[in-house]
Amino acid sequence: MTQYAAAPELPDILPVVRIRKGWVGFILNHPTVAIGLGLILLMLFLAIAAPWLWTVDPTELAPIKRNREPSLQYWFGTDALGRDIYSRVLYGARVSLIVGFAVALLASLSGLAIGLISGTFRRSDAIIMRIMDGLMSIPPILLAIALMALTRASVENVVMAITIAEIPRVSRLVRGVVLTLREQPYVDAAISCGSRTPMLIWRHILPNTLAPLMVQATYICASAMITESILSFIGAGVPPIIPSWGNIMADGRTLFQIKPYIIFFPAIFLSVTVLAVNLVGDGFRDLLDPRKSKAT
Repeated sequence: MTQYAAAPELPDILPVVRIRKGWVGFILNHPTVAIGLGLILLMLFLAIAAPWLWTVDPTELAPIKRNREPSLQYWFGTDALGRDIYSRVLYGARVSLIVGFAVALLASLSGLAIGLISGTFRRSDAIIMRIMDGLMSIPPILLAIALMALTRASVENVVMAITIAEIPRVSRLVRGVVLTLREQPYVDAAISCGSRTPMLIWRHILPNTLAPLMVQATYICASAMITESILSFIGAGVPPIIPSWGNIMADGRTLFQIKPYIIFFPAIFLSVTVLAVNLVGDGFRDLLDPRKSKAT
């Protein structure tokens, strides 16, 4: 009777395959996304834990300590009023992150609703899109400045002003996606089967608009942080008593040539945060793009 040698055991590669799939695998295969997420989590930690990170009252005035150079006692130095820049930068992260995330959420939800209505109901499309075109004809920063000029300075009004400036771009994006989806065979099949418009939107159109909307939301978040800093820099944003990266840089612009650190540190934090959000947005775009996912 012929005996066959036992086949050699193959190494177990299933755990490796499981690790490489899904969100975790995507992050491991895209180090830039991991860096972006890590930086965002770091900024969130600094903003939340600011009271416990060797900070002092960011609004405390100490004229006798004004314009101190960075040292072991004052890590980022002090400004012209003697306020600790390190403390102001960490507390200022709260304003920028709140404004960025709030504007991204509100603009995405409002633009999604407007885009769905405009793309689905042709009669209202012309009216809604003409209003959106009128708002888009004004640069977002100028529109935000005009809206802030009509209200008092506060974080809530800054969020609303930037949100109104960003809604037209989101609604335009969603409308274009909806018009494309309406021509798909599965949508025609659903209509022929008697699906009503609300169910058609909920089951077939809305889920397919979320992918581009998520990508756009990340860019809106980054743009909102920059816009908030510009508004605060020119004195049209949050009140000066509330530390933000924009008004910290505004306080140091007159001393920039001799005390550049007053602007340098908040500018670095703002740049790193915006870069991190954009890296995550690029990762979402690659992950949710079916053409790139098939290529990989």
